[in-house]
Amino acid sequence: MTRAISGELIRLSVRSLYVWVFVLVPVLVSGCGHRESRARDPATPQPAPASSAGAGPVRTAVVHVAPLSDDLDLAASVQTDPTRVIRLFPPVSGRVIGVFVRPSQYVRRGQAIAELASSDIASARAAYEEAQADAQVKQLTFRRAADLYAHRAIALKEYQQAEAESQMAEATLTSATEHLTLLGVDRTGSSDRITVRAPRTGTILDLAAADGEFAKSLDNANPICTMADLSVVWAVGEVFEQDLARIRIGSAATLTVDAFPGRTWRGQVDAVSSTVDPTARTISVRIVLPNPGFMLKPNMFGRVSVKDRGRATVVVPQTAVLREGDASYVFVRSPSGSFLRQPVEIGRDLAGRVEVVSGLTSGETIAITGADLLQSARDAS
Repeated sequence: MTRAISGELIRLSVRSLYVWVFVLVPVLVSGCGHRESRARDPATPQPAPASSAGAGPVRTAVVHVAPLSDDLDLAASVQTDPTRVIRLFPPVSGRVIGVFVRPSQYVRRGQAIAELASSDIASARAAYEEAQADAQVKQLTFRRAADLYAHRAIALKEYQQAEAESQMAEATLTSATEHLTLLGVDRTGSSDRITVRAPRTGTILDLAAADGEFAKSLDNANPICTMADLSVVWAVGEVFEQDLARIRIGSAATLTVDAFPGRTWRGQVDAVSSTVDPTARTISVRIVLPNPGFMLKPNMFGRVSVKDRGRATVVVPQTAVLREGDASYVFVRSPSGSFLRQPVEIGRDLAGRVEVVSGLTSGETIAITGADLLQSARDAS
């Protein structure tokens, strides 16, 4: 019995040894070999070699030229269109009888603005009546001279003289008639009062007349009122001269004002100033905007966002650029694998990226992280 048990134990031990030698050991060996082969597989991504300073890895990227477009934000103010602003002077001198409008009032074309009493009206009407009478007399004289000349009763010179006087009288009458028409005075009336009316639809911006005061004609220093059509306004922004190339006439633009948060007005760049402000080094940019509801008021402050015209350029991460004073550098990998410091000209900063105006070409490989380590290694050597 004891021998049987001992024999069974020996057989189990031999069988276990067999499993260990011929099954588990090869598996363990193959696993180790697999891990070693993975570590040495060249197809597996490996970290870039550390810099010579040994402080960390250097990551690289290939430079590409790509189109870049961005909005340009400008400080701006709302202004009236000068071609839509009218300073209304009285056509004659006289005393102001009444003013019928108030500042900020909306008026329509032909609406009465003020009324004046003026002796100039009586003078203009008298000149018209005198010219009319003289023209009638000269016309009758010319007709009589024509009849006499037809019967050879007068000389040609006398006939031509009568014709010329008749024509001059007609010209004087035409001038007097047009003067009354310009003043808006009835030729057959007798009143010395004149009503000044709005020449176009618009808003009264300023009022400089009051009842009872004396107003002069075109030589007056102050108009009766200033009015403007505010259905279209200007947003005038200031762009720095280094950003001028990013703007072109016709570019889409959007205006926002502090008075109406969240509200936008859309227009386009209509003109760019031909002069530079010598103090601020800025150029004025004019954007024409429709103004429905007249929400935009002259001298409002706001911001204009102009759509960048866009251009092809190189953009790299900011971590790739080293700055020393006014100079900027990147590290470019050479064909031999070493890194060389390359000076570059930097443009705009773009939220973690930076535009490279010159110094890099498409296809070059640069260090996008670890550039400071390469610089330290370069300084140490």
